[in-house]
Amino acid sequence: MNTALIFAGGSGIRMKSTAKPKQFLELNGRAIILHTLEYFEKHPQIDNICVVSIESWIPYLKKLLEEHGLKKIQWIVSGGKTGQESIFNGLQAIFNDNKTPRETVVLIHDGVRPLISEELISQNIQSVKKNGSAITVAPAIETIITSSDQAKVDSILNRNTCLLARAPQSFYLHEIMDAHQKAKKENKLDFIDSATLMSYYGKNLFVVEGPSENIKITTPMDFYLFRAIYEIRENAQIFGF
Repeated sequence: MNTALIFAGGSGIRMKSTAKPKQFLELNGRAIILHTLEYFEKHPQIDNICVVSIESWIPYLKKLLEEHGLKKIQWIVSGGKTGQESIFNGLQAIFNDNKTPRETVVLIHDGVRPLISEELISQNIQSVKKNGSAITVAPAIETIITSSDQAKVDSILNRNTCLLARAPQSFYLHEIMDAHQKAKKENKLDFIDSATLMSYYGKNLFVVEGPSENIKITTPMDFYLFRAIYEIRENAQIFGF
């Protein structure tokens, strides 16, 4: 079984939108999260979907899902105070369902990362089944420096060996759940993403290169870039570019 865990529990402070959280901002009459979910909804290898949402926005989310006819959403749960806690809430819902095999492949993805592809989802599933994990990446295209005090440069990394971690980040259900439970028991609650958490607990991580446009929509500039890329994709389908 292959399950998508889409977390959209953030309020989007950096987006500076006072009306709606960023995942519910619209492009062409559809919320960003719908653009994301539809890739997993339409993918033939995805069996079901868990969505983690801001609790007060769950009724609105359910209304959107019904209006747009999404059928694979099996669980909708409330988000936590952090991304790590939100993902754990989703994993619990999946794990505690008696119909879910422990060897289920879970693809963990940002609700505000809608510029993915069917191929990327397939590659994540294949990598987990072959290697036990899949971390979507993109090449680093600018110089990367380290600075411990945010003032003086400590070192400059070799860009040719650097990759940017993105999403989906995918694992077997029982392994990612075990790592989260260990982290909670040890009160380690500040992991920035699933790759960091799994690496900390000794999991070998394997990369899958995703499309360069697979950005996370966090700021107004990201939204405008999303709109531009979306229109390019639409024109390519219409005009056969």
